[in-house]
Amino acid sequence: MVSTQEQFEQVQAVKKSINTASENLKNQALLAMADHLLAATEEILAANALDMKTANGKISDVMLDRLYLDEGRIEAMATGIREVVALPDPIGEILETNHLENGLVITKKRVAMGVIGIIYESRPNVTSDAAALAIKSGNAVVLRSGKDAYQTAHAIVTALKKGLEETGIHPDVIQLVEDTSRESSYAMMKAKGYLDLLIPRGGAGLINAVVENAIVPVIETGTGIVHVYVDKDADEDKALSIINNAKTSRPSVCNSMEVLLVHEDKAASFLPRLEQVLVKERKEAGLEPVQFRLDEKANQYISGKAAEAQDFDTEFLDYILALKIVSSLEEAVEHIETHSTHHSDAIVTENQDAASYFTEQVDSAAVYVNASTRYTDGGQFGLGCEMGISTQKLHARGPMGLKELTSYKYVVTGDGQIRE
Repeated sequence: MVSTQEQFEQVQAVKKSINTASENLKNQALLAMADHLLAATEEILAANALDMKTANGKISDVMLDRLYLDEGRIEAMATGIREVVALPDPIGEILETNHLENGLVITKKRVAMGVIGIIYESRPNVTSDAAALAIKSGNAVVLRSGKDAYQTAHAIVTALKKGLEETGIHPDVIQLVEDTSRESSYAMMKAKGYLDLLIPRGGAGLINAVVENAIVPVIETGTGIVHVYVDKDADEDKALSIINNAKTSRPSVCNSMEVLLVHEDKAASFLPRLEQVLVKERKEAGLEPVQFRLDEKANQYISGKAAEAQDFDTEFLDYILALKIVSSLEEAVEHIETHSTHHSDAIVTENQDAASYFTEQVDSAAVYVNASTRYTDGGQFGLGCEMGISTQKLHARGPMGLKELTSYKYVVTGDGQIRE
């Protein structure tokens, strides 16, 4: 096994081959990576079967779904890489130009970050998404997969490197950390001089550990305690459709809703309809019903388990929904501001004043009016596949596409000027 430190040194030695690569060369590399990913479908599925067998019984069914790959998902990964090819190359973009009185021309120019580290858990698609975005944005990348997904990630990276071998970009600009113990994660957190940026993608435990221990710059891709608020002026049919999608379409992802707030004027009419859609109809269809965690008021209208305080601060990533009745829009916003992780939060209302108040007062990376929070995604936002969803404000916020993986430099051009 190659040590993590040796991998840092390998990527440092070859990073210039990607940091300064032309757009044409990077696009050729990405197309070759997508082709080799598809060509390796059989090997990737075999590796994924090993990971699934090892993880079965150790993680929830919802988390197993995150880990699982089939031909369709691999095709989607390859499509995601090809979509990045079509995106504008941010490197070299001139952000500002200033002509000084002394004749100096100062140009602010977008450049690659350098080497980006990603620590993630059991989602194999992150491997290809991160590699593609890194290559297009001119960055080398060090990937540290969770142990549950390591065999799958290794097969994916092997295929991607074969694609790079067809170009002038050194294949070592993509590194998969071979050590899956905690020591390798801590090594990445302390890799000053080797990593220019570290991005954790996973649960609260992983993200908090990175934020608290890293001495390299970190972008916090926060957990998603995502709220939907059904206002007194909501269209109930819209609300049911949005909630059903936001909670049940894929509950294991960070943009799925975890908490529902309902205005008290809507509770009597709306909550029985909600129970019908999320519980009774799902049971009849042979699907897993949603389990409610209800505050005292909600408990008067539908069946469920009494909510405990921590239920409103929990990212369930499962078919579980915390539900609270509120007396006003202001109370809903106050609750969200207290409990949200500032990822994605939504209001359902036909009242424009209520919508405006909500979007101004809720301080989250993505704020929705009459739409599902499941749209918080780089692909859906037109950024191509994403590196993660930042819940901090510096230097990136929301879905991180290519531009969020760059920095800038000042190029100062003169004709012999000296400072007096």
